[in-house]
Amino acid sequence: MRLAVNVDHIATLRNARNEQQPDPVTAASIAELSGASGIVCHLREDRRHIKDRDLERLREAVTTRLDLEMAMTDEMQAIAIRTKPELVTLVPEKRQELTTEGGFDIIRHFDSLCSYIKPIQEAGIEVSIFIEPEKEAIDRASEAGADIVELHTGPYSLKTGPNEIRNELQRIRTAAAHARNHGMRVVAGHGLNYTNIAPFTTITEIEEVSIGHALIARAAIVGIETAVRDMIRILNTTTS
Repeated sequence: MRLAVNVDHIATLRNARNEQQPDPVTAASIAELSGASGIVCHLREDRRHIKDRDLERLREAVTTRLDLEMAMTDEMQAIAIRTKPELVTLVPEKRQELTTEGGFDIIRHFDSLCSYIKPIQEAGIEVSIFIEPEKEAIDRASEAGADIVELHTGPYSLKTGPNEIRNELQRIRTAAAHARNHGMRVVAGHGLNYTNIAPFTTITEIEEVSIGHALIARAAIVGIETAVRDMIRILNTTTS
């Protein structure tokens, strides 16, 4: 299972003092050298962390795979086509949220989604949609032409009881298998950390996890290289 590192919170720390450091591009380069298979950044409409110049520099620097998370707006579509990340992930976005809350409402936006995706793919960019691990959402993502689905693991990360955790993992496992049967690739993310990630190593349909906050929080104590290598070590350890 591969690890994609989200560097948004490096930019959050930098912006707290309107300084130049820490630099998300430097963080991305260290993460790649430490074994990350990709770099994720979310260019929000309000630019609260990653800025346009960060995205431009990340595009120049990232040598693995750059995943641009973004809202489904005309502005972001134009930026994606101009910047040409390897992957665009469509996510819901609310102005007042601290982090992404829930999966993309693919049922509500299905009609416009189909036409929105096409120009991005024609520019040579793969498209992923961040969705709840539900059959209907996966069916719609497939119909819309998505290359990848990213399963929302936020509810899983909040479970505490053994039965609740087991049930949510089974829901994710079933959704991942359903997406693979549709011919889409499957990744997962949101709320995953060093404690709760291990069971995902048994879900073979999931090829990559995207982790930001937990990894950057650990990196603040031990450094990015150690934080990335520690996570990759867990992902490479099979859990029975």
